[in-house]
Order: sequence, then structure tokens, then C-alpha cells
Amino acid sequence: MPSESPKGPRSIGRYDIISKIADGGMGSVYKARNQVTGEIVAIKIVPPNMANNQVLIKRFEQEFRAASRIENENLVRALDFGYENNTPYLVMEYVEGETLGQRIERQGRLPEKDAIKIIGQIAKGLHSAHQLGLVHRDVKPDNILITPDGRAKLADMGLVKEVETELNLTRTGRGLGTPQFMAPEQFRNAKHADARCDIYSLGATLYMAVSGELPFRSCSPLDAWMKKVQNDFPPPKELAPHISERLDWAIRRSMSADPQQRPATCREFIEDIMGRSTKKLASPIANGAGQDVWYIVYSDEFGTMHTVKGSLAAIRRCLKEGRLGDAENIKVGRSQTGPFEALKNQPEFRDLVVVPAALPVPAKEGRASQRSMELPPQSSPSYGVTAPQPSSAPVIAPSPSKPISPAVVVASPNEPYGLRQSAIQVAQHQPQPSSSSDWLTWVLLLLVLACGFAIGLLFLLLTK
Repeated sequence: MPSESPKGPRSIGRYDIISKIADGGMGSVYKARNQVTGEIVAIKIVPPNMANNQVLIKRFEQEFRAASRIENENLVRALDFGYENNTPYLVMEYVEGETLGQRIERQGRLPEKDAIKIIGQIAKGLHSAHQLGLVHRDVKPDNILITPDGRAKLADMGLVKEVETELNLTRTGRGLGTPQFMAPEQFRNAKHADARCDIYSLGATLYMAVSGELPFRSCSPLDAWMKKVQNDFPPPKELAPHISERLDWAIRRSMSADPQQRPATCREFIEDIMGRSTKKLASPIANGAGQDVWYIVYSDEFGTMHTVKGSLAAIRRCLKEGRLGDAENIKVGRSQTGPFEALKNQPEFRDLVVVPAALPVPAKEGRASQRSMELPPQSSPSYGVTAPQPSSAPVIAPSPSKPISPAVVVASPNEPYGLRQSAIQVAQHQPQPSSSSDWLTWVLLLLVLACGFAIGLLFLLLTK
């Protein structure tokens, strides 16, 4: 057993205990000093009553093996693992600072810029883990440590899953993790958790960071799961009106119940919240290096191909207004000669064509309350978009008959904006039945009764 004192262990292995940091489900964490090097470390010690739990010990060993494989400044490093009289302990990098959960509790919701900076760092660390086939499975504010200089580190690799060599530490149907933050499919079976589960948890953590509230507050684990599978949570912008439309979209996309609707990788998640690509350009952009110049290629209603250039803001405005037609026929690139990619593959335009899972509509509000992208009123098609050759490629102004892609202008891919608006207007302006129809019914009923009475009276007179 470790050397004990009335206040707890005094030492374990070659480490002197300085103070207790926290208690957790898998043991207590202490601040300690290496007796040889003097290095300050954090040590997690399994409590004596759980030292014979083989599943817990396996998980301890897995945490060390997983954390020691990763060299990333945004993940807490594992330094040593050993036993002291059959008591296992794990030595980790000591991080001075506070957890994200503590910061939110102390100051409330964070400014958008600060929240993005913290979550972006954690996403980079997770991306490194995912490339090694490791899935964390318990990303949450209390597992994110923030140093005084603003560096964020993800801790507690105890629930890490090795994708290729799962140690069967979980049972089917057991979710592990923390219900408020884990993906709905993880409730069913944590053994099948993949990178998209961590991305869901990242989104839920970012949700709490910018709103100051849990996404599924005051819910039991079962209630939380039911709400998750139905995408039943308030949009983050509803709780935090100060955040951008872009961030609201990125969080809702990452928290989609269907894993296929979430970002496929942490890199894509970072691009979603930042609104720009993380890829480094191999060479300066032709015809305007360092400038905000984009080129789009599209075909008009006659099948004629056009190439048009403009600023990012101008092209986004035209896309929102439906001026460029069907989004599936549009490709974009940074050079007049390409390469050109679909809009969904470019982070700067992805939010205009990739739709998060729909949120449930309150029954009393009806379908008219479904959220759709606001369409600015049509106006002159100038917007600063100019053709590479003014004489041959004018600014796009498709005819009104040209179809507008539902993916560009609405939140639901199966419900075109025009049809839905028409239905709403018809419902709102449908003439109500006149109250005179009720009087007519009563008059007819009285006539029938009078006729019946007259026939009965005549029958009585004839039979006398």
C-alpha cells in the first residue's frame, strides 16, 4: 500500500504526494513530485476497495497505453504506470489551471471567440487521437483543462476505445461516458463509438460554453436520450443571441441525431466553426494572390457553362438569394483554371448547402414555425461579382423560371421554400365558413320537425 497519513497517502512509488486535486469514478487524483527529478506530476490512484476490480485495472492500463501513444500539446500526456503493493497508479502530466466546467460555472457563458479557441484546440488533439484509431468517448467541460496562458488540454483517457483492438471492457447496451454530452448511439452500445461520437460531444460542450447551459438540462439519462434522438433541444442562438449564425449552424450540425449528418472528422468540425479551410495552399493563388477572390462555375437553364468571379461575401449573397440556380450545378475554386469543388466541400460555403437535422416543431405553432433561411428581397444583381472577361461573362442574373435549389434556401431539404410559403399563406387566408350555415341547418331541422308533426296530425284525423 502507499505510505499513508491521516489526511491520505504521503507517497506512492517514487512520488511524494503534495495535495489532493479531485475525486473521480476511477480513483482520486493527487498533485505529486518526482523524488528523483523534482518534476510536478498528477497521479491517479485506484482506491483500495476497487484494487481487485480487473475491469477497472484493465481500463487503467488502457488509459496509460492510449495516452502515452499520443504526442499532442492539446492532450494530457501519460508519464508512468505502476503498482505499489498491488495498488495501481497512473502518473500524468500536471496541468496548472482550471477546467472548462469550472470556468463556465465561475463566469457564465463565454464569448464566442474564446469558446471557439478552446474547443478548436481540443478538436486538434482529438484529431490526432482519431488518426491513431483512438476514440475518447467522454469529452465534456470537466475533462478540458485550461492553463493560465490559454492552452486547452483534454484529460481522462480512461474511456478511450482502441478501434482496431477493442478490449471488450464494455457490455452491449452500456453507454459509458456522460449522458448530457455523449452521442445518442453511444447510449445503445459504447463499443461501436467512433470519431463522430466525439464530434457530437465536442458540439454539446461548445453548446454549453457559449450558452452557459446544459443542452439537455434537468433530464434523466433516458429523457436525455429520447430528446437526443429527436433533436429536441433549444438552438444555441435561442439561448445566446450574441453568437453568429455560422456557429449556431455548426453546433446544430455536430449534434445531429444521425451520425451521417455530422462532420466526418474533427478537421471538418473545426472548418465548420471557423468558416474557412484548414488546408494550406500549395502555391499562391493565381490571378490575385492574397486577395479575397473566388471563381464559380455553373450551367444556366440552356446548359451553357459560365465562369464568374467575385468576393466571398458577394458570392454568398448571390447564393442566399438563389441567383445562381441549383446548388448541385455549382462548383467553386480559388483560381480561374481550377480545381473546382462542390459547395459542400468548401468550408466557406458549406453552411449554405449542408443542412443540420431538423428540430421538432412545437405542436401549437404548426409547420409555419419551421425555421428557414431568410431570403433577402430581390434587387439589382450587381453585388460586386464580375466576370473574368467582361465582354463574354456577365454577372449572373438567371431568369425567374430557373429552378432554385431547396438546399440553398431552406432548412428542410424536402420542402421547397415557395411551396411551403404558399401553403402557409393559403392556411392563413383561407376564408372561414359563414355563420349563416349554422342558421340554415337549424331552419331545415325545424321544417323537418314541422312536416313530421303535420303528417302525424293528419293521420290521427283520418283514423277517427
